[in-house]
Amino acid sequence: MLDVDRLVSYYGPIRALRGVSLRVEPGEAVAVLGPNGAGKSTLLRSISALVKPRHGSISYQGRRISGMKPYEIVRLGVVHVPEGRRIFTQLTVYENLMMGAYSRDGADIRDDFDFVFGLFPDLAEKKRQRGGELSGGQQQMLAIGRALMSRPTLLLLDEPSLGLSPILVEQLGQAIGDIRQRTGMSLLLVEQNAALALEMTTRFYVMQTGQVAISGVSAEVALEDIRHAYLGGPAAPPV
Repeated sequence: MLDVDRLVSYYGPIRALRGVSLRVEPGEAVAVLGPNGAGKSTLLRSISALVKPRHGSISYQGRRISGMKPYEIVRLGVVHVPEGRRIFTQLTVYENLMMGAYSRDGADIRDDFDFVFGLFPDLAEKKRQRGGELSGGQQQMLAIGRALMSRPTLLLLDEPSLGLSPILVEQLGQAIGDIRQRTGMSLLLVEQNAALALEMTTRFYVMQTGQVAISGVSAEVALEDIRHAYLGGPAAPPV
């Protein structure tokens, strides 16, 4: 479905990705782990064309997408929820969700509102409030909901649990599991919370200094081994 081959990307003079290769199969959930500065966010930004790769290729459903515009990639079904939520704070919840549906023809958007509000009841209750008035957890729900309004087949999630309380992290994990179960969409998840990421995914990649250090099956790896060898610090308790 998604095939990233020897990708090299720069931020100015800094080489952030050094020949990264990975794949995501249809219906699969894949985690990308690693310390800060490893290139995880750059990888997602390169896939969604927010960063232009210098070398390598990105293909989606057999079609090369490296070199396309971001809106063209969205229309193919690849949708990116960036780190830090990036919602429109001056727009209402309803208007933010409508922005996610900008590439749609409008014929069946009502069903998508029902789907998003069913997943995140808080958003239904606050649909006339401005995005900037929501809590951090509600803003993350809104960012994911906005992405769902475009009906993605591959969802790129960058640090969805960042800054959230343990209770909200658990709720978010359940919601993402529900989304995948009900839609069958694929997921590429960048996440600092290794326990959460391994619980939600079937395979993982660990990045260091812009390269893939190891990869494997999520259910077959010991969290403590990953954290000590590649992420640093003690193992986190299960979420």
